[in-house]
Amino acid sequence: MLRLLLPLLLAAVGLAAGTGAGILLRPAPEPPETAAATAEEKPHEVAPADGHASAEDPEDRPEYAKLNNQFIVPVLQGGRVAAMVILSLSLEVPHGGTEDVYAVEPKLRDGMLRVLFDHANAGGFEGSFTEAANLVVLRRALLEVAQSVLGPRVKDVLIVDIMRQDS
Repeated sequence: MLRLLLPLLLAAVGLAAGTGAGILLRPAPEPPETAAATAEEKPHEVAPADGHASAEDPEDRPEYAKLNNQFIVPVLQGGRVAAMVILSLSLEVPHGGTEDVYAVEPKLRDGMLRVLFDHANAGGFEGSFTEAANLVVLRRALLEVAQSVLGPRVKDVLIVDIMRQDS
């Protein structure tokens, strides 16, 4: 009897805690007069066909240049390859900047591989390597390399995919 009661009790407590957190953390509703005023100010705007509202000019939107090949980084332990980390990266650049990225991609990849190898040698891909604090350090170093090659046009480095395969 106790074996059935304990899981049911834990499930009820978890459900209550989740419901309470959802109620406390939900965003405040927008006041009705603000929503009406916004709709009255811009009656000529039409939402795009994809359903997303667009307040920006398409020329102001960033582009994302996906680097063509994945980055493969060995993780060494005791002189042996203990794991392989595979990453896919993209760069956030201003509208029309993707061609500039592809024009210098070999130099960009070389610098980024150096950063990734240093990160692996410093133990950056050990343990819980996908923790936010670890990835912030890696992204910042990759952004510095990208900006050293392309200048301040590069706004951010996005880690699109990351995988570690232990051997």
